[in-house]
Amino acid sequence: MSYTYIEYHFEIIPRDPGTEILLAELAELPFESFEETENGLKAYIRQSEWREDLLGEIAILESPAFELKYQFHEIPPENWNKKWETHFDPIEIGNRCHVRAPFHEEKDVTYDIVIEPKMSFGTGHHETTYMMLQFLLDMPLERQRVLDMGCGTAVLAILAAMKGAEAVDAIDIDHWSFLNSLENIKRNGQEQIRVYEGDVTAIPNKEYDVILANINRNILLTDIPEYAEHLERQGKLLLSGFYEEDSDAIDRRCREVGLVFRSKLQKNSWISVLYQKS
Repeated sequence: MSYTYIEYHFEIIPRDPGTEILLAELAELPFESFEETENGLKAYIRQSEWREDLLGEIAILESPAFELKYQFHEIPPENWNKKWETHFDPIEIGNRCHVRAPFHEEKDVTYDIVIEPKMSFGTGHHETTYMMLQFLLDMPLERQRVLDMGCGTAVLAILAAMKGAEAVDAIDIDHWSFLNSLENIKRNGQEQIRVYEGDVTAIPNKEYDVILANINRNILLTDIPEYAEHLERQGKLLLSGFYEEDSDAIDRRCREVGLVFRSKLQKNSWISVLYQKS
């Protein structure tokens, strides 16, 4: 079915963490999809859901900490799923893992993961997801207890479960991510994964062998001590969602709480790192 949409184009300085804060606020409104841009964010809403005061309660627009401007215009009716198909590229890691939307062709790989983009379309950094998947593919996860923080679509939690993890928990602060995770978990036949809505305070009172956090620099720096508290001895912490220039700050924070650096992946300017509890 074709619909008429309104496209908003936001430019924000500083982009990080401004884009993530803006996205979290816009997600409370009836926007259907988002796309990150070099300078900010695009957001799409059906014309039938649009109103003049739509952005009236978006607090970041009035924040002195950010310089933000936007414009919007109507997009002619089109096949929106076709637009998704054009812009949402699958993630392929050799013949080991293929993360795709339902409209993509299935491939003969070890782990075929189907993710319905929905609200999370365009919101994740392709490089960071790719690197986190790489790390997981190279780790033995059988009988491991895994926590996926800031799970988004739950793609990392799903791969951990497919690889034989004994128990997998996933947490996200955004309601639309919580719902989307539940749908994707069911779609991939991994209903044993438990999903919680909330921030770091929602972590269950237990310890994990592996904790994953693909979020952003500021949240990681704040929450790394809590992650460390929930790691078993010799437990592993996988982090991503930050740039190369942020590596030193992340490293200092990890070392402060007794975590030892093990390895790093880099894709373009994005970094993914592995630490272990001593």
